[in-house]
Parts: sequence; structure tokens; C-alpha cells
Amino acid sequence: MPHDRARVRSVVFLATGVLALPALAGCSSHDEAGRPVAGQDVAPAARDMVADGGTMNWAVDELPETFNSFQADADEATARVAGAVLPSLFRLDAQGRAQPNADFLESAEVVEREPQQVVLYKLNQQAVWSDGREIGADDFAAQWRALSGRDSAYWTARNAGYDRIAKVERGANNLEVRVTFAKPYADWRSLFSPLYPKQIMGTPDSFNDGARRKLKVTAGPFALSGTDRKAGDVTLERNARWWGSPAKLDKIVLRKVGRAERAEALAKGRVDLAAIDAAEAGRISRAAADKGGEGPLAHGPGAAITPARALRSWAIAHGSDEEAADTEIEARAKTRKAVKRYATEQEGLRGYVVRKSLEPAYTQLALNGSEGPLADDRVRRAVARALDRGELAKTVLKPLGLPAEPVGSHLALAGQQAYADNSGALGEQDTAEARALLADAGWTPGALLKGKKEEGEKEKGEEREKEEKTAGGESDAKDEKAAKDEKTEKSKDSGEDSTDGGDGDSNDDGTYIVGEEDSKPGDYGTTVLAPAPAAAYQRAVLNRQADALGLPREADKEKKKEPADHAKQHSRDQAKGGAPGAYAPKGTAAPKGSGAEGAAAAGPLAKDGKPLTLRFVLPSGDGSEPLRAVADRISRMLQKIGVRTETAKVADESYFKDHIASGQYDLALYSWPASAFPATDARPIFAKPVPAADGSLNVEQNYTRVGTDHIDQLFDQAVGELDEETSRSLVKKADARIWAEAGSIPLYQRPQLLAARPNLANAGAFGFQAPHYEDIGFLKPGAKPSGGPSAK
Repeated sequence: MPHDRARVRSVVFLATGVLALPALAGCSSHDEAGRPVAGQDVAPAARDMVADGGTMNWAVDELPETFNSFQADADEATARVAGAVLPSLFRLDAQGRAQPNADFLESAEVVEREPQQVVLYKLNQQAVWSDGREIGADDFAAQWRALSGRDSAYWTARNAGYDRIAKVERGANNLEVRVTFAKPYADWRSLFSPLYPKQIMGTPDSFNDGARRKLKVTAGPFALSGTDRKAGDVTLERNARWWGSPAKLDKIVLRKVGRAERAEALAKGRVDLAAIDAAEAGRISRAAADKGGEGPLAHGPGAAITPARALRSWAIAHGSDEEAADTEIEARAKTRKAVKRYATEQEGLRGYVVRKSLEPAYTQLALNGSEGPLADDRVRRAVARALDRGELAKTVLKPLGLPAEPVGSHLALAGQQAYADNSGALGEQDTAEARALLADAGWTPGALLKGKKEEGEKEKGEEREKEEKTAGGESDAKDEKAAKDEKTEKSKDSGEDSTDGGDGDSNDDGTYIVGEEDSKPGDYGTTVLAPAPAAAYQRAVLNRQADALGLPREADKEKKKEPADHAKQHSRDQAKGGAPGAYAPKGTAAPKGSGAEGAAAAGPLAKDGKPLTLRFVLPSGDGSEPLRAVADRISRMLQKIGVRTETAKVADESYFKDHIASGQYDLALYSWPASAFPATDARPIFAKPVPAADGSLNVEQNYTRVGTDHIDQLFDQAVGELDEETSRSLVKKADARIWAEAGSIPLYQRPQLLAARPNLANAGAFGFQAPHYEDIGFLKPGAKPSGGPSAK
């Protein structure tokens, strides 16, 4: 798998029962992928404009715990080292598409499809390991055996793709490698990148321990020189045996600098390139604007000191209250120190520029569908329909000067071949429709008060009954029947439906609670308080809407591929209505108070006496302020439809492990990186959870716990389909189904902000593209960034 993918592992209109399909992106035949929303910002320069030599210091959050990309604790720093020192047969271009790497490959193609898929790799004749040995079939075979999953002695984090290989053998010579697959594999380009030497992959011991702290044999423009964990540095040096364009830099030093220390490290000139957050980007921009200015800074810790506050502080410090004076003097000294430190740092930050783009990752709102109100897909869809995703994107991206467009796919980003905006499978923001969905699910205004009133009346009735029994009295059966009949008549007179809970011991007092009868298959009756009847039928229609997002000429292909039992189930779903749906019939009036003003007047929603309250879990650490700002806006949007949120801010280190992965949340915000191989990489993220042998639920990476058999089948079909256009169409259909389930709602691409030296070329906000490490360097004196690096 390409080293870039390491980050992947560490988110209908009905009228009288007739489906009306709007013009959807998935129905067109043109290239839906488009171009990336934002381009790279790397100060591109031709190689002859870049000086030879020098050292670039690149900040990383942590030093890598392992240099083996296929182990569970591999991280972004691991991927960075692997990209510079190991072969990558394919690497991502600026549009996030896998392209063959000519430094290692002459060609790679599927040469046979029947009876088995065979891929023939022809390697660059100059490609050698740093020990002088040719890169060849033995290395491919060793990596396949290590990652196939057949030998549990290898402590691998993943084996996707390698488990589908039947054999690896030499072709006409050692520079030709034939890989035969036991099962067709569409994402075969994801394999053998990075490629490790057989010395590492050959045995379990060397795999498990041999590459954790060192890489003796490499093959890239750089080689691993050493690791100084005390100093927090990993040093890469120019590889003398590199056959491609020689690296411009002498060294690349990956330097551990925590996020909280980035501004200080930049100000002191300890790093040349560092990922930063919006606050630090703002400081760099202000530092450039302040250049040549006089007087105190208008920002920073001294900005809040107005003349009035300064006078008051002076008065306290020189006042008669000695204790208050001492405290104020100490505070004044701290403030002076902070102002001086800030001003010094601002001077240092003038030596940097901000390079910005959009990261190949998107932030999503995750809805935990395993229990509680969100286990009902109508509630999930209501939450989704309440969101103005465009506004949320603007909240984060507009202040940074980046294009603010909502993400339309769970499985790819704009520019990638598998991208298509499938959000139409769920529907656009519509407050009235969202409230209609909640009412159909049984959540109505006033139900909380009604539930409390009923509970009080029930308790009073029990007390009276107890008193009568104590006195020896017994209710007459006729009187009891008469009372029930009278109660039923009153319900009819008031226009409310009545449901009988069964025996006389039932807690049901006969009052209709919206949603209690809505789940009956085939029940299309409309009730006064249920504005979205026929929910079961609507779900089937919604699925047809999702199916419509596939390319028309391939619809028949998929129909043939779908398992027979799924086709039968789909027919049964349409016959009896299936599961609850997401859209109210067109023209149906929403509940009173559907608008923003009405929602406020109607108050929060409730069901069976319980309020509709969702627990929103968020990280509390520095740098998560934008995430919390988005959460605040989401909470206000949900409030308009009567949904309350309770925000729980938790420590960053426990946020994912103790809350997201363990399912201890209702709503959460986190991100997934995009992949060039979604059929492989995205499947575990959206796979339907299944019971494990020990009785627990195996969710893989599907932390929303929302999935369906059909989504899994579409992924399985896509990953085994060798026709690339058909495979991508199946991926798009899977995405439409994921939208329809509303387990995760993509919001926006994450901003990618980096502080860089102004003369650092071919490095910065890379966007999708894998860095070309050999082209990175410092501009020659007088040179300015121009076009891309010259062709090799």
C-alpha cells in the first residue's frame, strides 16, 4: 500500500407515492470528479533554480515508533521517512490519483484476466538497494508472504490486497515480476508501495523488530542516517546510490516539535517547515504586516491593556492595600514578561510565510447509531437535514481565505476519480422536513410535559386504588369496562387516535404516542400528529434514489452482480414497506413550529416523557477551537428542530480511544483521510458491524456502528471488478447508500496550513500529491518560484 495510505489506518421527493428524481450528479456521463477544490501551495520551482546542498528541518509531532509502515503503531512520521527512503511503485499526483513512478517502474499492467488476474511489473533496470543488490522478484515475494495473513508470526496491522494473491514469481528475468491473484483485485496498484527489502520482510523476527529503529537497506533519494531520540531528531541523508535525479538537499531532519511549541520553535528558527493551526497562521500574517511599524503591537497579551486599565493597575499597585498591591505588582511583571516574549517571537515569525491548501481529509459529523434516539434512522436523517453544511464549511475555511465547499462524498474528494457529489441521496438542508421526520419517529413538542402529567396521574391512581383495596373495596368489572369505553369516546371526540396496550396491567393509558404504530409493515395510515406516514415505503424509495446515482448504462451490470437474496429482499421491502424512511410525502404539512421561530415557541421534543437530548463529545485541547466552533453552530441548527445537545469536552488523549472507538457518544466530530483506493481502504470504515465470537460487536473502523449488507456487497463488488469505470461506479453507489443511512455526514475538507521559509521551494501545503523529496530545496539567490520541477 502506498505510504500515503498509512494515515488512513492510525465518516427523494414523493408525491402520491410516485418517485420524482431530481437531476443528480451521479446520473451524468461527464467527469464528475472535477478538479481539487484548492490547488497546491508549495512554491514550485524548476530544479535548475534550486541550490544544491543545505539541510531542511521539518517539524513532526512525534518521532516514529517504527519505520515499518505495516505495523500498528506506524504514523505520519513513519510515512514521511518511507516516502523518502523506500520504493513507491505508484504515488499520488496533485489530483489524488495513483501514477506509476518511473524511478522504479518501466511498466505495470494487467496482462491476464482469465482464468486468473495476472499483473506484470517491469522494473527500472537501474533500480538497486543501497547495498548494491537489484530490486527484484525476491523482494516482492517476501513482502507478499509477510503481509498475506497466512503466518500469524508476522505482527501486521493489515493485509488488504495481499490476502488475494495466489503467487508471486519471476518473469523473463529478475526485473520482471508476475503476480497472480486468487481473486480479482481492482486496487492492485495499492500493493508493494512502499516496498521493503527481503532482509526485512523475509522472517517474522526481522519484520517485527528489524525495522522498528533502523533501516539498514533502503532505495530512495535519501537514506536513513540515524535517530537521536534524546535530541528528538531523525536524519535523512542524500543517497549516493540513487539513480534518479539527485536530491537537492544534503539532509532532511525530522525534528520533534509539539503543537504547543510550534510558534516558539519557528520564532527561534529551529525548523524550516512546520504544520500550524489557524492561530499560528494568523500570528505569522500579523508579523509580516507589522514589519517596519513602531510602537507597541496591537495584538497579543498587551493588546488588552487600555489606558484606563493601565491607570487602574498602577493605582492598585501603589495603593494602601499591601496584599492587593503585591498581587498586582506580580501580575504586572508577568504581563510585561509575556508582552516582551510575544514581541520577540513576532520578530522571529517574520522569517516565515504561510502556505495553505486543503488537506486530503474531511471532517465529518458522526452519529452513533448503536443505541438511543440515533438508532432510529429517521432521527439520524432529521439531524442531517437540519445541517447547513455550506455554513459550517465557511465557519472554518472562509477566515483562512480557502474555498468553502461542502464535501459531497464519504469515499473520495473533488479531483479524485471516485468522486461524485452523492449528497442528493439524503437531501438538502430543510428544517421543516427534519421536524417532520422527528414527528414520524415519535418525537413531538409537549410530549415531555404530557409524559410527566401522565406519570403523575398514574401515581395518584395507584394511590387511590391502594386505598380502596385496603378498605376492602373491589372495582366492579362492568364499571371498569364503562370507564374504558368512556375514555375511548373522549379520545375520538378530541380527534386523537387511541391504542390499547393489551391487558389491564399495561402502562398504556390509551393516549396515542406518535411512532408507536408507525413501524407496522404495510401500515400507511396517516395520523394527525404523524406528518410522515408510509415511512416504510419511503425507505425503499430512498434506496432507489441512492441507486439512481450510479451511471445509467451500468445499472444493469450491477443488477446482474447483486446476490439473488438481496434482490428478493429488495422486492419484499417494496411490497411491505421495509424499514422506516427519511422523507415526508411532498405537500405534507410539518408539525406546528417547524420554522425557527415556531421551534423556539414549541420547545424541545420528547417521546414517552423523555426529552430528545444528544451527547456531543468534543476534544478540549489547544488547537481544537475551530472544531468546537463548528459544534456550537451544529447545536444551534439542531435546536431549531427541537433537538437539545449536551456538550462534553474531554481530554485529547482520551477523545478517540475512550469515546469514539468505544462508542461513548451520540454526536462527534473527527476526520478521515481520503484514499486513492476507496474500495479497499474505506470498506472497514463503513462495514456493517458483526457480532464477534466473544459476544462483543466487531465494528472494525466503523465507529458510527451504522452499516448495511448492501453497502458491504457494493464494496465487495467494486474491489473485485477489474473494469475501472464499473468499479468506480460501484464505489459511487456505495457512497450514495452511505449518505442514505446518515451515519456520518461529511462537512468540509480540513485546512492544510504550513509555515515555511520564503526561499524553500517545492515544499509546503502539498494537498493530495506525495512529496518529491529529491526536488525539495532552497532557491538560489535572486531566484523566484516559477513552474513545476522540470521533467526528469
